Amino acid sequence: MPIATVNPANGETLKTYEAMGDEEIERRLRLAEATFRTYRTSTFAERARLMHRAADLLDEDQQDIGRIMTTEMGKPVKQARAEAAKCARSMRWYADHAQELLADEEPAASDVKDSGASRALVRYRPLGPVLAVMPWNFPLWQVVRFAAPALMAGNVGLLKHASNVPQTALYLEDLFHRAGFPEGAFQTLLIGSGAVEEILRDERVKAATLTGSEPAGRAVASVAGDMVKKTVLELGGSDPYVVMPSADIDRAARIAVTARVQNNGQSCIAAKRFIVHTDVFDAFAERFVAGMKALTVGDPLAEETEVGPLASEQGRSDLEELVDDAVESGATVLCGGERPDGPGWYYPPTVLADITREMRVHREETFGPVATLYRVADLDEAVLVANDTPFGLSSNVWTRDEGEVDRFVRDLEAGGVFFNGMTASHPAFPFGGVKRSGYGRELSGHGIREFCNITTVWHGA
Repeated sequence: MPIATVNPANGETLKTYEAMGDEEIERRLRLAEATFRTYRTSTFAERARLMHRAADLLDEDQQDIGRIMTTEMGKPVKQARAEAAKCARSMRWYADHAQELLADEEPAASDVKDSGASRALVRYRPLGPVLAVMPWNFPLWQVVRFAAPALMAGNVGLLKHASNVPQTALYLEDLFHRAGFPEGAFQTLLIGSGAVEEILRDERVKAATLTGSEPAGRAVASVAGDMVKKTVLELGGSDPYVVMPSADIDRAARIAVTARVQNNGQSCIAAKRFIVHTDVFDAFAERFVAGMKALTVGDPLAEETEVGPLASEQGRSDLEELVDDAVESGATVLCGGERPDGPGWYYPPTVLADITREMRVHREETFGPVATLYRVADLDEAVLVANDTPFGLSSNVWTRDEGEVDRFVRDLEAGGVFFNGMTASHPAFPFGGVKRSGYGRELSGHGIREFCNITTVWHGA
């Protein structure tokens, strides 16, 4: 895949870039290693000052970087600006909380005495250069949610971004440079996916994080496992959105539309499978389908646009195949379902009902504005359908019944359970999944500690 900005709204190639050669990659690896040796000794106060400066610059750049993201991958420009603002807030959160999150931990005095020590503690130390393999769908946020905690912990970052968002990737390197981080603290590697393995095998790279597809995750985890290196993987999701009889149906249906089509439906944590109790199924379906039909689809740079094009022609083709397979197998199209005429990689907001387990759309992730609708008889069936997926990233449940809340928290196989609202990420809460959605956690204290050497410090009596 070429490293290029191709406008998804019209298919026009705007900028192309040459992949970095071996000499440049080697120079950057040497720089990362050298920078880490000194950066690791910086204080939390120094790092926080730089991170706050980066956040301020990002706020100043919000309009420009928003347009770049929209031009590169097609998200509505209002959502792009919101993504930039979220990144700045998260940078500040880590700047303000990292020292507390990584403070030395002291075991109980009785345990210290029992171990024969005069004193003991646990200290979190940075690992070194961390390789981040990142996707195009949230081209700023996916990187910042790795970079902010990693840099605040004293690590340095190497970014291999998706090949269709090179301008955003280069912007990120420039942002941290302008903020005053030492040269080499955060570097963008303009490389293809074929170059990742050799870099990951390099002894100077100490760990890796990947957000992306399941095949990409398997490839990176396999190489890292062979090299005995730590990885964090955030892969696909096919999140359930369960609606029970006690729910506020109007609000549940309204939020469901946003939960499905945010980022043009191209979000791992977007709700994708809508599992509705039979008592409220018809009422929810009517409101949900009406909301999907009412969305404004169009130029992503227009302020009124709610759904723009998919990021690539291949992505649209993959989505079409899933819909066509479902229809051929008996699914009912309640709205959408047909590619529009005209330029750009658009696909209409679509709702499919009468889904069966044999359909690909039941087993595979729909990465675009396509929702599947299920009717269930009771809570037990709702849990069964919700868990009937290889993924387990997040989940949404609408209920006012506290007994049902307890059951869903206990039984849903997911890294998050969001009640009476849609899944969202926030730096204070851990983010990640189970099953084929990956392992490890980003964000919160759990995320900043993923790439730390958790060190026992013991002093004899």
